[in-house]
Amino acid sequence: MSIVILLLVALIVVLGVADIRRNLVTKPIFAVFKKILPPLSDTEREAMEAGDVWWDGELFKGKPDWHKLHAIPKAELSAEEQAFMDNEVETLLKMLDDYKIVQEQRDLPAEVWSYIKGNGFFAMIIPKSYGGREFSAIANSTIVSRIATRSLTAAVTIMVPNSLGPGELLMHYGTQEQKDRWLPGLAAGKEVPCFALTGPEAGSDAGGIPDTGVVCKGEFEGKEVVGIRLNWDKRYITLAPVATVLGLAFKLYDPDNLLGEKTELGITCALIPTSHQGVEIGDRHFPMNMAFMNGTTYGKDVFIPLDWIIGGPDYAGRGWRMLVECLSAGRGISLPALATATGHLATRMTGAYSYVRQQFGMSIGKFEGVQEALGRIGAYTYSLEAMRVMTAGAIDLNLSPSVVTAIAKFHMTEMSRTLLNDAFDIHSGRAIQVGPKNYLAHGYMGMPISITVEGANILTRNLMIFGQGATRCHPYVLQELEAAANPNAEEGLKQFDSLLMKHIGFAMGNTFGALFQGLTAGAFNSSPVAGETAKYYKQLSRMSRALALCADFSMLMLGGDLKRKEMLSARLGDVLSHLYIASAVLKFYEDNGRQVADLPFVRYAVERNLFEIGKALDGFLQNFPSRVVARVLKTLVFPFGIGYKMPADETAQDICDALLKPGVIRDRLTHLCFIGEGENDPTGLMESAFMAVHEAQPVMKKIYAAQKQGTIARKLPMDILIEKALEASVISSDEAQQLRVMNKLRFESISVDSFKPGVLSDNAI
Repeated sequence: MSIVILLLVALIVVLGVADIRRNLVTKPIFAVFKKILPPLSDTEREAMEAGDVWWDGELFKGKPDWHKLHAIPKAELSAEEQAFMDNEVETLLKMLDDYKIVQEQRDLPAEVWSYIKGNGFFAMIIPKSYGGREFSAIANSTIVSRIATRSLTAAVTIMVPNSLGPGELLMHYGTQEQKDRWLPGLAAGKEVPCFALTGPEAGSDAGGIPDTGVVCKGEFEGKEVVGIRLNWDKRYITLAPVATVLGLAFKLYDPDNLLGEKTELGITCALIPTSHQGVEIGDRHFPMNMAFMNGTTYGKDVFIPLDWIIGGPDYAGRGWRMLVECLSAGRGISLPALATATGHLATRMTGAYSYVRQQFGMSIGKFEGVQEALGRIGAYTYSLEAMRVMTAGAIDLNLSPSVVTAIAKFHMTEMSRTLLNDAFDIHSGRAIQVGPKNYLAHGYMGMPISITVEGANILTRNLMIFGQGATRCHPYVLQELEAAANPNAEEGLKQFDSLLMKHIGFAMGNTFGALFQGLTAGAFNSSPVAGETAKYYKQLSRMSRALALCADFSMLMLGGDLKRKEMLSARLGDVLSHLYIASAVLKFYEDNGRQVADLPFVRYAVERNLFEIGKALDGFLQNFPSRVVARVLKTLVFPFGIGYKMPADETAQDICDALLKPGVIRDRLTHLCFIGEGENDPTGLMESAFMAVHEAQPVMKKIYAAQKQGTIARKLPMDILIEKALEASVISSDEAQQLRVMNKLRFESISVDSFKPGVLSDNAI
């Protein structure tokens, strides 16, 4: 007994006395830590420091405070922003004929360009003091989404100047002289911007761009000045063919030390008029045959003055951080807006088509195979709208949550790809015939663009979400890395010692917490609400604890190799992602007044998220290099196995019931979907047919009853059936006319376009 007491006293002394602990415990661990944890390169460090930690940090710490989630302000449009939606946006939508734009003109009509420029569509993020509209991120997102349901080409054209580009970079980093020079022209549409980052040898690895600038002396406006001689070759640059001002990213070198002692200054961003001598706008691209302007630009030995660097000479070499911050905002607004637009359009039109289209004498929406796909479409759209609102709302809080926006970019574009495939499956031949009646084809053509741009999805998932999240969102790891990098070894050791004790406590809490929650299935976790959704908060808390535990073990066991174990880290990224998606869904449900009609959508979405979390952790544990550690982790997290399952069939059927009839939930879920006026627009035609078929149901019930009684034969074509019912006095002449109108609309809405030989030859690329 005395030996045990002595050992305990010794342990208390070792851990409790700072100097003893630091030398006997912390110092050896610190040495090992420097070897096993992934080192941060300069570009990685800048990327980490550029982003903000937000709700992702709560999810990563293992014990999210759900009251904080509910306290986040609901993102809403101001009266001014809503007025713009109701007037300028609606006017623009009526000017657009997307089939002609894409298939015939290969460009927006001149009057559309003029309207966009003259009515502030390029000025949404520019302050009012410079003539801009100074709209919120949620307004920017909502406007782009609404336009994208009508025309992807118009949406992308408007999206780009309000995302990553000269306007945003100038507002954050530009000198006062640069702001005064460029922002009024950009706001008025007199200047059209583009930003050139991607090149033949540099895509997702923006830090590897080969384009160069060399600081030297040269002539500008008749005087010898210190400037930069540029060489660049860029491609995939949206708006390049029509741009008047070029934002350019390049690596800057100063071999003669004209700016200081460093010769390699790093990535730099400059703003150059496209009319400047040597600037070349090259050939145009056609991304997936879409008509928005996209092309190449290049220049050889182009001399510019130093003050064309965005932010002036003091910002030479600071372009990487600028780009990371601005890319984060773009990922959180632009591509999520396009993905959500796909959901709104596909949900409303596919629901209508599923009701109008009949096979074997009934609407195809009654077939369970169609219901499975339609239920997924509706639930994914609910998730997309929830994520769009929450993520844009974060940016309106003056945050730049880089991990959250990477999650939004990857998962929202992938979800929209899935639901669009489902919409094609349901529409079948109606979806694949391109023509004026097809409201899905151009979105389908454009989908791979969203998957590819602003960080290809494979790299976004495999490198960014967990790669940044593990270091940036963890309560202690980034600070520990900074301590390890401290040039003052003694000071770094002291910093690490303090962090180590906290980290050990954090890890022990997660270990025992995960085991307790595994044994109790999270039943004792708290929930901020009562009712059906309470159980979801409890399970998400449990999985947050599991993520924290698995992430700590991964970094401890794999260290620097974790960077290269992309399949493993991506699965942990999936856990974080689905925790975020489910959080957004639950907050959206609360913010919208806990509508009972929303419950099937919430149920499907969150249960799917939990299923995907279980699948990701299962894959992680099956492939973890140390089988002993994997077994320990599985015992801690899932002592009785993984019990999460995909939503029940009844849930998908409940969603279908909501989408197959007119109603408030259908309107709320698809409120951004453009519906054309009358029968000359494909969306207007489908909506008219949908309403007509519904309104005709009381009359059709009379006919069905007569068929059951044998008064009228079964399986007659609709036009003959109507006349037979009229002859038998089953329906009145007014009712017969109603059915004729309905049948005409129904047939036209399910018909496809066809073209006479030779008609399309003039439009071939």
